Amino acid sequence: MVNVVDLTHLILVGVDALKEYLALHVITCLVPAFFLAGAIASLLSKESLLKYLGRDAKRYVSYTIAATSGCLLAVCSCTVLPLFAGIYRRGAGIGPATAFLYSAPAINILAIIYTAQALGYDIGLARAVAAMLLSVIIGLGMVFIFERGARPDESDETETFQSVQSVEVEGEECPNYALPAIFILMIAILVIGPSKLAWGIKLPILIPLIALTAALSSKWLTKDEQKEWMHETWFLVKVIVPVLLVGVFIAGVVIELIPIWVIQTYLGGNSLASNAIASVSGALMYIATLTEVPIVGMLLKSGMGRGPALTLLLAGPALSLPNMIVIGRVMGAKKTFVYVSLVVIMAIVSGMLFGHIIGA
Repeated sequence: MVNVVDLTHLILVGVDALKEYLALHVITCLVPAFFLAGAIASLLSKESLLKYLGRDAKRYVSYTIAATSGCLLAVCSCTVLPLFAGIYRRGAGIGPATAFLYSAPAINILAIIYTAQALGYDIGLARAVAAMLLSVIIGLGMVFIFERGARPDESDETETFQSVQSVEVEGEECPNYALPAIFILMIAILVIGPSKLAWGIKLPILIPLIALTAALSSKWLTKDEQKEWMHETWFLVKVIVPVLLVGVFIAGVVIELIPIWVIQTYLGGNSLASNAIASVSGALMYIATLTEVPIVGMLLKSGMGRGPALTLLLAGPALSLPNMIVIGRVMGAKKTFVYVSLVVIMAIVSGMLFGHIIGA
């Protein structure tokens, strides 16, 4: 029987995890991510999206875009969720959509540079190359399993994320450069917001960017387009945030229950077991972007093998318990299970191969 004191402690740990998450991620990460996702779902031409990320798009185009688009976004496994939901709901193929879902938190430029500087250029380069390759392999795996023989017009979305009809808006068309400019501004906000810049430097940059985005959106978008944008943003918030917060609470409790010495003891060498433990534990933990580097650095100093270190870097930032719960709402349980399994397995294979190559 669980001791009441222990249960209270676990509840407080979960609450603390929630407080930390809300303090660190909501304003700078999730809020701009939701606005960007809402814009993708409402303003981005479905035809353009399908041209580059849809099932009919040439694979070398769609997977190149999906695998490299995360380079500029310093997002974690949870912040990427509204962006993924936006493009998936808009009609992107499951292959490019899941390739983006994996690559965005796994390969951002800040994380790669930080990894190379803190853990060694061998791990930094291996992480960059492996993350891009894995995103493509995972995306192709999802297509092979779920879309073999599917017609281009077949809906692959769950009931929760069924497509909606595009709303035609009367009135003067905005300039051709209007939407790209608005998206570039929002991406800049999403990149700068979670950055490690001091607030004294960050705020003077963010405030004009936000003001300019609001002003240009008001000038170039019709009232109906603005209303649809806010509607889509609020829809994603309602669907994602509740389960995300529950997942963060549960993840905090789970991490508290696993003693750190257990992980350190069984992560040495480059065995299948050590890489599997690194992959599974990384997949279950919530690891905010860039924080995976000091975590792995600490474990390396405690005797962790460099193969399992890469495995953790490939699985940890891309997955988390909250991430899995929300993906389940977007794609359904079956596709989520396959996606998570592909990430875990491919991370293990990559870590073992890397460890074998460098002899560590």
